[in-house]
Amino acid sequence: MGGCIKLMKYNFDKVVKRIQSEKWCEKKRIFGKEDIIPLWVADTDFESPKSVVEAIIKRAEHSIFGYTFKSPLYYNSIINWFRKRYKWGIKKEWINYSPGVVPALSFIALSFSNPGDKIMVQSPVYRRFFEVIVENGRQILNNELKLKNGKYVIDFDDFEKKANDSRVKLFFLCNPHNPVGRVWTREDLIKLGRICIKNNIIIVSDEIHSDLIYKGYKHVVFASISEEFAQNSITLNSPSKTFNLAGLQASVIIIPNKKYYKIYDNMISSLKLTRGNVFGLVALEAAYNFGEEWLEQLLEYLEENVKYLMNFFEEKIPKIKAIKPEGTYLIWLDCRQLGLNDLELRKFMIEKAKVGLLDGYKFGQGGEGFQRINISCPRIILKESLKRIEKAVIENYM
Repeated sequence: MGGCIKLMKYNFDKVVKRIQSEKWCEKKRIFGKEDIIPLWVADTDFESPKSVVEAIIKRAEHSIFGYTFKSPLYYNSIINWFRKRYKWGIKKEWINYSPGVVPALSFIALSFSNPGDKIMVQSPVYRRFFEVIVENGRQILNNELKLKNGKYVIDFDDFEKKANDSRVKLFFLCNPHNPVGRVWTREDLIKLGRICIKNNIIIVSDEIHSDLIYKGYKHVVFASISEEFAQNSITLNSPSKTFNLAGLQASVIIIPNKKYYKIYDNMISSLKLTRGNVFGLVALEAAYNFGEEWLEQLLEYLEENVKYLMNFFEEKIPKIKAIKPEGTYLIWLDCRQLGLNDLELRKFMIEKAKVGLLDGYKFGQGGEGFQRINISCPRIILKESLKRIEKAVIENYM
């Protein structure tokens, strides 16, 4: 009989009791309460693909965990994934390693700038950007995004003006953007790229959420646009957000520029961080080789979570405006109509609604009065969380 391939159906409605989970097991430390639903940190509550789990088990059964290396199969899995998902042909000699995207940001800040130099960001943005810059003795230069008609846009006039400062050495680009959910267009990226090249600013493109794109939108790898852009950029990615592998610490750093590659490689070599975790390497390879079917079903499930949440706020909690995401599983909630300051809003969500979200002010200028919610969970958990918020708003602000 001929060629029917049976697809595996994954159950994203399954509720899994998490163990050793910062998200679920550290509620008392983080929020001061145990009786909350935590939807703050960006990891999912879904089991990783079966192919990844089986690959890790098989490797564990070998029973020897000595010094390892990155095999040709490891590099090929990365090359094939980027070719298939993003139509970007990368070379093995461009690929480097980091235990995470955030450590890579620190390595790059230390390698490509000096104390007192400036690094550009676009707030409200992932809070670790600020920490990396300040804790390494650099200065933040902010090009704040603007919210127009329910959608965030780049203020290019301000970006160009600030890029003209000779002390700006790097630009940390977040695409897809965390927390506002934008998937920057090719036109947006070309404008940013040209301004940075004109002003000798290296673009460091954090694309860790690039696999999580909703229908009607397309992720464009910044470095894939042109050879000129590739030579002026460093791309950071990882299967961690996509396949829930953050605890395995395996990120991919792609640097086409030979000089920049050598500078980065010297940094991680000096820190003795080049080998990687044996299970992280195995998981990455399995995820990129066999995880696409799982990912496509995940995206369908997340689309339904987005739709449910958007409708819920519009119909039942109109005082809170949800910004519809184009990518990521993080949704930015505009709570300003509640009339609370940031500390009052945090207290309201924890003590009245009994949900643990991430405070908007932590994402920098423009984040005041907002909260970020993570929807990568079984729908029953999302529904209960939204009901709690609705009840708290009705009891206190209706």
